[in-house]
Amino acid sequence: MPISLESVHPVLCCAISYFVEAMESFTNGNVRLLKHERSIVAEDDLDQRWQEATGESVSEVIFLSKHTAVSKRPALTVHPIGVPHLKEDETPPQGGTPGWAAIPSPRIGPWLRLMQKIAVEQGLVPEFEVTLEATHHGPVTSTPTMFVEIGSTEDHWGRQDAAQAIALVLWKGLGLEDGNAVGTWQRNCEKVLLGIGGGHYVPRHMDIVIKDGVWVGHLLSGYSLPMDMSSQVNVKSSEEVAGMWKHSIKVSYEATKAAFPGGEVIAHLDHKSFKGWQKNAVTCFLQEQNIRIGKPSDFL
Repeated sequence: MPISLESVHPVLCCAISYFVEAMESFTNGNVRLLKHERSIVAEDDLDQRWQEATGESVSEVIFLSKHTAVSKRPALTVHPIGVPHLKEDETPPQGGTPGWAAIPSPRIGPWLRLMQKIAVEQGLVPEFEVTLEATHHGPVTSTPTMFVEIGSTEDHWGRQDAAQAIALVLWKGLGLEDGNAVGTWQRNCEKVLLGIGGGHYVPRHMDIVIKDGVWVGHLLSGYSLPMDMSSQVNVKSSEEVAGMWKHSIKVSYEATKAAFPGGEVIAHLDHKSFKGWQKNAVTCFLQEQNIRIGKPSDFL
């Protein structure tokens, strides 16, 4: 079931329909693969538009996309979306609505591990890195959403072996092979990681999520936690530190709870990525919001 991502940005929607807004569509059971030529981050409200055009509801959205990186390293990535750190008067550079975080797909953690397994079996590792990315960019959606990407240059986007690996992730992950989908949330009171801090590829959180059985929601890197403070010492309250960082944490926590009803969302901090006053501020805010802070062992 090879899918080439070289020249198109497909979107995979779980819905019942054949055609909407002149997009070419492919069908397999309840899965629809849409092919279109527009910028993927410009497709705001695709799930709602689908329902309005067809009368059928969308249960989740999975965007298949190209990944770019300054390092140009070959990579297969998965990540949640949103721009929760932007102010209302700011223009998102890559889609979305300022201050918004999508409901993350519960499949992100399980599919990361499935992607790693398939990439090894297909001989892509160690050439390709399999990794999470932090929450970033649009488009706006209302249903659980994630991006699955091939990176990081034009040469890699056209690689049929990489496309084959992604196709197998979809085939197995959505249960098209044997009916056993991967990453279906069962409302079973399990713990869910909310990542706070770190770089774009969230390595400290990645170390935990790659382990079997770990669920993950939003992943807020340092750039999604903008802080402003004139005196950066002796922080005793989150109110002492201005910026969108509190809003970013709050909406990402709420979106993660919506994705995992009945689960316990626990914050995991990349402690080394924070200065002392920043960590104090984040810790104070999480305590004020009654959000538990966990250690790696709490998720395993």
